[in-house]
Amino acid sequence: MDIVIEYITAIFLLIGGVFALIGSLGLVRLPDFFLRLHGPTKATTLGVGGTIMASLVYFSWSEHTLHLHEILITLFLFISAPVSAHMLAKAAMHRELKYREDTRGKPWKQ
Repeated sequence: MDIVIEYITAIFLLIGGVFALIGSLGLVRLPDFFLRLHGPTKATTLGVGGTIMASLVYFSWSEHTLHLHEILITLFLFISAPVSAHMLAKAAMHRELKYREDTRGKPWKQ
């Protein structure tokens, strides 16, 4: 395998791993639901996206054909993760979950 493709794959894997780690730490460390929601939806989306892009580069190069199913998985992930996070946030606002007092932008309290 070409050394350049190996470096590109390694870079995508490292980027994906770092973002997945940051998202996981955010899920564990942040204090309330609304703050915890950002970890899995923002950083982990980029983490899985980086890993899938590494898979796209590796298998497209090794089999000498373009694998479109990785691109479709990435598009589906980038579309579905924000929508699901929005629905979770709306359900939490509807149920009036507890939140930290220093949470900014409280549109549900008037």
